[in-house]
Amino acid sequence: MKGWYAAGVALLMVACGDPNLLLEQNTDFNDRNWKITDTLRFEFQIKDIAPAYSIDYMVRNSLEYPYARLFVAYQLKDSTGLLVSEKLVANYLFHEKTGEPFGSSALGDVYDHRFSLLDNYRFTRNGRYHLQLVQQMRMDTLPGIMAVGARVAIKKK
Repeated sequence: MKGWYAAGVALLMVACGDPNLLLEQNTDFNDRNWKITDTLRFEFQIKDIAPAYSIDYMVRNSLEYPYARLFVAYQLKDSTGLLVSEKLVANYLFHEKTGEPFGSSALGDVYDHRFSLLDNYRFTRNGRYHLQLVQQMRMDTLPGIMAVGARVAIKKK
């Protein structure tokens, strides 16, 4: 009986979700390290090219992250493998002078961030898209990175 109740609650949560949200997915690093060999891949479907979209990436880090900034390279490809967009982005997780952490925190030394990759983006064709994220720091293993994710949503007017 408990299983049916949990399934019903989960179904209700999905049914009441944000209709503008196409993807919100995180990859957890159980050892709290993002290795340079960890290429993160996310897939989503575009069914309507009329609206503008926002494409973001999320980071969950702890205070053990040794730098103020994080450099991430992304690639966005369509279903044919055509490169639609790519860029190296740099975002601050901590204030560069004071070391104060940015982001929201509900768990003491753990902070959540959401950074824009593409804002007000218009796709030129419907189909399946692939977003790839790779850390581009000078260390092969980044301590203190607990999770990285992607979020794609229709931009609200």
